[in-house]
Amino acid sequence: MNQYSEIYRKELLDNIMPFWTKHSMDKQNGGYFTCLDRFGNVFDTDKFMWLQGRGVWTYATLYDKLEAKKEWLEIAIHGAEFMKKHGRDAEGNWYFSLNREGKPLVQPYNIFSDCFATMGFGALYTATQKEEYGAIAKATFENILKRRTNTKGQYSKIYPGTRDLRNFSLPMILSNLSIEIEHLLDKNLVEELINDVINEVMNVFYQEEHGIIFENVNQDGSFSDSFEGRLLNPGHTIEAMWFMMDLGVRLSKPELINKALEIALNALDYGWDKEHGGIFYFLDFKGYPPQQLEWDQKLWWVHVEALVCMAKAWTLTGNEKAKVWFEKLHDYTWTHFKDKEYGEWFGYLNRQGEVLLNLKGGKWKGCFHVPRALFQVYKTLESKKSLELV
Repeated sequence: MNQYSEIYRKELLDNIMPFWTKHSMDKQNGGYFTCLDRFGNVFDTDKFMWLQGRGVWTYATLYDKLEAKKEWLEIAIHGAEFMKKHGRDAEGNWYFSLNREGKPLVQPYNIFSDCFATMGFGALYTATQKEEYGAIAKATFENILKRRTNTKGQYSKIYPGTRDLRNFSLPMILSNLSIEIEHLLDKNLVEELINDVINEVMNVFYQEEHGIIFENVNQDGSFSDSFEGRLLNPGHTIEAMWFMMDLGVRLSKPELINKALEIALNALDYGWDKEHGGIFYFLDFKGYPPQQLEWDQKLWWVHVEALVCMAKAWTLTGNEKAKVWFEKLHDYTWTHFKDKEYGEWFGYLNRQGEVLLNLKGGKWKGCFHVPRALFQVYKTLESKKSLELV
């Protein structure tokens, strides 16, 4: 496994980051373009706050943890200043999207805009020690906690009282976000939050009798036999499990790491397309036709997050299945998603593994999952190699 560390570092530094650095900055209005075609040309100028925050996080984190390149810090600040000026409503909620100049297009209905604003400004505070950035991250995080039980608030389309489901996405994100910005928060709050999200992820959404994490459950944690209740997202499960592994390391709980590995391996087993390879996007627990028509697509983020998870699992446990899965995922992902001709990686494949959309970024894909995964795999396997040399 040692040889992969340098492969991932080189891909990050020589391919992925140069692509975004060259093509994504809006030098006229601020912020980042994320709608980039295969060649890096901008095909839409709308700016999505969660991708802006993710871009800030990526550049600030690489500056702080990989290499103190002045250009990376300048790009992180470039995005953050645009967000600071245009991104929030009067109550401090982050809009979903803005036009190129920074005027709101879509109301702040999506709490993940707030989550990634918190991540971005938290990372930028770490890189700069500028109090203003830390204050924005902290205030936004406090707002997230206030909205936690009703994330969409007035913008929710759900009729209350009939099928009030709990969704997996927010506790999953909070399990990572709580570590990302714990340096800005009260220690007791962090400890309480970490214990809370571990319980939600591992005891509420994960159901032992099925060996599966559900995307939605009833308020009491029970199974809902509905489209939403039967929904499985293997990628979400696997990504959440490397968050759990990180928490297991932080809390010195090997039992949490081992449980996360078991769940991740189960998710790979049921999520892997036995006919064409790759991980399905969505599945129905009972095998019914999923509501999502894109269920059988193969998405970039699912596969790169699985690589991170298996790299961490191998490093932390030495489990041979994790090694086998990492190599299997590496072969599929690098063969099908990497654009060997024009740089960066494709995001969307059909079931057969053929490129479905040749864009490099859009409304959902930006400068985040691929660079974060490459960085995580590189650092994880590098640490394993260093220990072996001691």
